Amino acid sequence: MGLDTFLHNLHFDIDKASPADWEVDWDDAPLPYKIYRGLPVFSLSLEVPLTLEEWEEPEQPNLRKISHFLWYVFGLTQFSQSAFPTEDHAPELMQSYRRFVPSGGGLYPNELYVYLKTEDFPVGVYHYDVAHHRLVLLREGNFDSYIAKALGNRCDVSACFGTVFVSTMFWKNFYKYNNFAYRLQGLDAGVLIGQLLEVAKRFGFASGVYFQYLDRAINHLLGLTEKEESVYAVIPLTVEPTSWFTNGSGRDELVSAAELCRELKAIQTNYYIQSQRIKTFPMLTKMNEASMLESTQSFRQIKAREKLNVESQVVTLPHMKRLSYDLASVCQKRFSPDMDFIFGNVSQSKLSTLLQEATSAYLYRNDLDEPHKKLESRVSLYGCLNNVEGIPDGAYQYDSADHALRQADLGDHRLNLQYGMSAGNVNLFQVPLCFHVAGDKDHFISELGYRGYRIQQMEAGMLVQRLLLVASALKMGGHPLLGFEAKLSDEIYKMNNQGKTSLIQIPIGPYRPRPWLQGSLQS
Repeated sequence: MGLDTFLHNLHFDIDKASPADWEVDWDDAPLPYKIYRGLPVFSLSLEVPLTLEEWEEPEQPNLRKISHFLWYVFGLTQFSQSAFPTEDHAPELMQSYRRFVPSGGGLYPNELYVYLKTEDFPVGVYHYDVAHHRLVLLREGNFDSYIAKALGNRCDVSACFGTVFVSTMFWKNFYKYNNFAYRLQGLDAGVLIGQLLEVAKRFGFASGVYFQYLDRAINHLLGLTEKEESVYAVIPLTVEPTSWFTNGSGRDELVSAAELCRELKAIQTNYYIQSQRIKTFPMLTKMNEASMLESTQSFRQIKAREKLNVESQVVTLPHMKRLSYDLASVCQKRFSPDMDFIFGNVSQSKLSTLLQEATSAYLYRNDLDEPHKKLESRVSLYGCLNNVEGIPDGAYQYDSADHALRQADLGDHRLNLQYGMSAGNVNLFQVPLCFHVAGDKDHFISELGYRGYRIQQMEAGMLVQRLLLVASALKMGGHPLLGFEAKLSDEIYKMNNQGKTSLIQIPIGPYRPRPWLQGSLQS
């Protein structure tokens, strides 16, 4: 199967993207986290703060602060156990460990690595061991110059106390979803990056997201085997003033991944993931190889595309005061309702706050935007609204620049959306707000090559996380869904005229408490 055909099927005809006879080997499932063996470990503080309401003043982080930051970004936060009936009437128990970020099937295909320069740890590159809330030392030493070269000398790494690497382990959700995992992996990485950026703000850390870097050089630094795992984003962190995404002394210096790799010896590591029979995933490997950047000459910025607004009725939303909330409490209360949604009235002010906060806080530093240009998000929000105060039921496009809703098609679209779902786990008739994150139909492949697809998925995931956090702050639940018919929602919003397509569906609304026993891993 060609890569273009694969991406088309992945989005519009998923049954053709994966083999029809795929069977999940539940008994050989991988762990949702990677455990290294035989390497130096550094325990992190377990006394995490119970509130993250105020933004902290920028200061060089210590062991305590790094510990709390990593835990709120990706640490284990909840243990859950579900019971399923079987033919012999003995219930089958399924246990899972949850984090503050959602993940498709609760499988968490991403891993976090950090390059740290603080007084409490040896300077070096670490893996965040989620299972034990500790850091595992992979390489000791100062790698400022190496990382800066891998980023094309577009970041003053020496001014940063740390750099985070978000990777994807392909098998961790391929074992269940087969080739569909490729779409999930980008979205999951984006949700994680979105959480990281929000937590970083509360800790007084400045950050920027690099989607373009020399893949093989970064993977070589971390000791990753590229047919198993690859880095998707690099995020430097600093508390000092620094320049972002501009060339430094190496402005005209072209660096290749091959020559940079020769600067460091390869490292051999031993890790445990539990699965004994890891199958191959050739399409994911081909997509990853086709997405890699071999030279800094390949780095690109995306010129803002002309905004196409179809002539339509406009509902101007009221501008609201910025929402202030305790991020820790919002993370703890975030919930993905299934049949728990309850249909209720949503005030126009609540809808306005949700859209305003999700999109304004979504803007972030990255290496794709042209310098000195007004930031325009490459992903946008559409929504089917029902029972919203002062707004006719219908499908709308949200114009964040004007803070207004542009009418696409009036009427109740819930029946069509329900028919378009592949699973009946959410009753959309009980949902007042059904949003779709949309992006360009060509996935920016003309500018970024096949890397454009996974970048678009990551940016969609980042916006999804913003929506979920704000919805939680407004005492509503949101459930990200990929089991929906993109062609159908595209037709509802008349997206084809704009060259857009729906990337993910997020029903949002009030919900009833679920009758279950749950326990937090906080004490």
